[in-house]
Amino acid sequence: MKIAMEVLYGFGISSTLYLQMHYGYAQSWFAFVSTIADLRTTFLFFFPVWFHLQTTVGVKLVWVAVVGDWLNLVLKWLMFGERPYWWVKETVYYGNLTVPQIRQFPMTCETGPGSPSGHAMGAAGVYYAMVTSLMPILQGGDAMKRWCVQGLLWTLFWGVQICVSLSRVFIAAHFPHQVIGGIVTGIAVAKAFNRVSWIYSASLKGYMQTILCLLFVAVGLYILLDAVSIDPHWSLIKAQKWCIQSEWVHLDTTPFAGLLRNTGALFGLGLSLHLPIQGDMDKHCGNSAIYRLTCTAATLPLLSFLDSFRLPTSTHSLFYLLSFCKSATVPLTTISVVPYCISTLANAYQRIKVHLAEKNTTWFFN
Repeated sequence: MKIAMEVLYGFGISSTLYLQMHYGYAQSWFAFVSTIADLRTTFLFFFPVWFHLQTTVGVKLVWVAVVGDWLNLVLKWLMFGERPYWWVKETVYYGNLTVPQIRQFPMTCETGPGSPSGHAMGAAGVYYAMVTSLMPILQGGDAMKRWCVQGLLWTLFWGVQICVSLSRVFIAAHFPHQVIGGIVTGIAVAKAFNRVSWIYSASLKGYMQTILCLLFVAVGLYILLDAVSIDPHWSLIKAQKWCIQSEWVHLDTTPFAGLLRNTGALFGLGLSLHLPIQGDMDKHCGNSAIYRLTCTAATLPLLSFLDSFRLPTSTHSLFYLLSFCKSATVPLTTISVVPYCISTLANAYQRIKVHLAEKNTTWFFN
């Protein structure tokens, strides 16, 4: 088994070396693809757009992203996957042969275990959820139109998956089999949530119970690994040892940072959906297309501004806590803060119009 894995890893290094040698000019493109495949893009862009376009899809995207990334964390801790940039430095696979020299990039030095790929898994799950949600909206009409829409959407889906996979292999963050495993698992998570309906009517208590369950399972697995003398931070040690630039090793790529970031987003979603003001806003202007478009246009730059704030990393516990809180502000801003402000301004504008109209009417009759 170990020999087979070494051969598989060796093939992966050859794939990375081939891409870096023949497609080095596409470095900026690969870096861009890895950036947009990050779940941060889902929370900061796809979720706000979809929530105001079709609320149920926005809710589903958060659930798919959060549960999928949690499952990715669990699988990483159980599978002990290596990453190319440190495996090639430690392996004896090449014996007396020259060890391949692969390049590292600022996005290379992720600190969690490598299998399965979180970027590939997240992109597969989120895009599968979006594609299957778009089909009923766009494929009305005759059979030819439905066939063309389906072909276009699935071509887009698999195009994104191929680009993400090549990107992760190119920057030496993952081996090919890890991105393939990520895609398969991500699609499985999205397909599961396509069959789940209770998330759209879940109570705040249900959200809290789900969050606690995800945290308890992850922490329990962490304690179990530590109890059987397996260091849960083994991959972080390797990253710090073999990354050529220490500043490329970021705390926000650690497993617990992702766990708290995602559960924070789920908490913010549950809280914002059950705030008392939510029902009032939906009642007054929730079905207005102009209102929804205005909310989307105002939310996106505000979320980008909030994301620009960097959290202090001197104390790990404080960083994790602030990560949770920062992520919770994303759905709160999208669902409650911005819509409340816009609806308040719209209502004030309507009252001023009515007041001016009444004043003009009184003046006319006088």
